[in-house]
Amino acid sequence: MSPDLHFLSVLALRMAITAAFVISASIITERSGPVIGALVATLPISAGPSYVFLALDHDAAFIAQSALASLPINAATVVMGTIYVVLAQRFGVVISLPVAMLAWLAGAVAVRSFQWTLAGGILVNIVVFAVCLPVAQRFRAVKMPLITRRWYDIPLRAALVATLVATVVTLSNRVGPAVSGIIALFPVVYSSLMLILQPRIGGPATAAVIANGSWGLIGFAIAIVALHLAALHLGSPAALSLALATGVGWNLGLWLFGRSKRSALRSS
Repeated sequence: MSPDLHFLSVLALRMAITAAFVISASIITERSGPVIGALVATLPISAGPSYVFLALDHDAAFIAQSALASLPINAATVVMGTIYVVLAQRFGVVISLPVAMLAWLAGAVAVRSFQWTLAGGILVNIVVFAVCLPVAQRFRAVKMPLITRRWYDIPLRAALVATLVATVVTLSNRVGPAVSGIIALFPVVYSSLMLILQPRIGGPATAAVIANGSWGLIGFAIAIVALHLAALHLGSPAALSLALATGVGWNLGLWLFGRSKRSALRSS
């Protein structure tokens, strides 16, 4: 088999694996309601496969450097989500989504302009969460209408995330770890939720899903920190496993906390 054909075959397999993962996560999200759905959506559905395949092609130092760039990009995703949540109360998806995406792109340009340290990435996340969480909190409680899935919804999400993986894998050797870390956190899941849900269930209901996801992105930031530190000391496989466990554990904790809080309110 020629080198080019081998590369294309491996790339196609990686895209197929990612698509299958996204389809499974999407079905869970749609059947579980806005709170659990938002927590599933903030798991590393798109970034996880991208980092796994980066680790197959690069050493642990590359993964650690990529995580440094991904950390401030997580803050840009929080800003994007908050802007969308506010705009979606009054405007349709043709305005809300592009403006939110422009905010993310501006954040990505800003991230690319600096040489980030771990402390700097953590600080920018703390500041952004401190500002954005109270804003999004006001829009979390919305009665959700029935979501009717259309035939192209899940294939569209799977295709978008598979394309993201293909882009990261193909460009990683050319653009280096910093840009790879930025591309890996492109908000495919968030933007696809906005694009698919708002025309169907309205802005406030879609905004509620995104607003509930803001707390999950705290765990995502912690997972990125764990990935960076563990990659330097434990290697890529252990670092990826620890990052996944961190993200899942955080969101599971949020779910258990919310469940106990609802139980307390019903019993009082």
